[in-house]
Amino acid sequence: MSKILIVGAGINGVTAAIALKQRGHAVRLIDPGPIPHPGAASTDISKAVRSTYGSDEDYTELAERSVRLWHNWNTQFGKTLYHEVGMLFARRTPMKPGDFEYESFQVSERRSGRLEGLDQNRLRTQFPAWSDNDYAFGVYEREAGYAESGFAVSTLAAHAMDLGVQLDQGCHFSRLDETGSKVRGAIVNGKDRIAADVVVMTTGAWTPYILPFTRNFFRATGHAVFHFKPSNPSLFAPERFPVFGADISTTGYYGFPLNREGVVKIANHGPGREMSPNSPQRQVTAEEEARIRDFVRKTFPALADAPIVFTRICLYCDTHDGHFWIARDPDRAGLVIAAGDSGHGFKFAPALGDIIADAVEEKDNAFLKKFRWRPEVRPGAEKEGARYLQEWL
Repeated sequence: MSKILIVGAGINGVTAAIALKQRGHAVRLIDPGPIPHPGAASTDISKAVRSTYGSDEDYTELAERSVRLWHNWNTQFGKTLYHEVGMLFARRTPMKPGDFEYESFQVSERRSGRLEGLDQNRLRTQFPAWSDNDYAFGVYEREAGYAESGFAVSTLAAHAMDLGVQLDQGCHFSRLDETGSKVRGAIVNGKDRIAADVVVMTTGAWTPYILPFTRNFFRATGHAVFHFKPSNPSLFAPERFPVFGADISTTGYYGFPLNREGVVKIANHGPGREMSPNSPQRQVTAEEEARIRDFVRKTFPALADAPIVFTRICLYCDTHDGHFWIARDPDRAGLVIAAGDSGHGFKFAPALGDIIADAVEEKDNAFLKKFRWRPEVRPGAEKEGARYLQEWL
């Protein structure tokens, strides 16, 4: 049994804490609080759950596994953390080799047949909010949907404590406690030492700021999120309006059906703006609002005049290639970093804890090869298939 200190109680932190505690370790999880933390990417009403990943079969496999595990969590906790309402990726032009939707469909055909091709007639008939635009092609995944992200984090944090994880809120990470090349714990609240055999940093967009040596391979970016209140809610009910991406790899726009508060959330999975989590610029700009208004007017006319009732900036911890970073630091024994979700990590929550735990225990795991320590990767090497990054690259 090892003493494990996990810094950051977002989705990576709470799932890692659960997995490591179940493996018999003594686990302490610290966070400034409250949980879910108001500034964390996990603190939101929804995150997409999908297996569409272009030509990347690794993520497709992990996503398919995660969907099954989301259902298990719903049963285990007696709560609907995951809503299987389907996901639609629509596009204006026919699919062709190299397109995100085409490659996703080809992978699906080889694996599970989860995706269905859509033509304009079916798109407009089955999903009437799309009937007054020029989208005419796409793919639909029935076994997809969204997770209630903030609700999931709070549920999992409570479960971790039930298992015996020591969860300390109001605990601010100051720095690593290092002796030579060995990490022996952390200094918190400016002066207090917490000893540990292994420190796991699950600090998301804060990582390049609290661990400055990681700025060579992480950067924090902010992405605008909008909540609309439609005047015709029935058009946006989940059975008629699934989670969607609209020419997503060239526009970045995606969104969610009406939730229980009557809100339709739309956001952009694009380059974003580089910023610190504590930046005074962490607010939606007039330019970002004008762009989404233009998108909504052209895509969902029924939302054109809908009031925006809430906005926020969601922070990504980006890596240069869009892949996660779950690895031991080769220069600092006793340190594991599990960050770099690049805006597409939450869907994998039910599988992430065990992957992080395998990194801590130095066990073989095929995904750890993809998520390895890789400072040699330069910006623009790759991107996640649905991400719009032309402005960045």
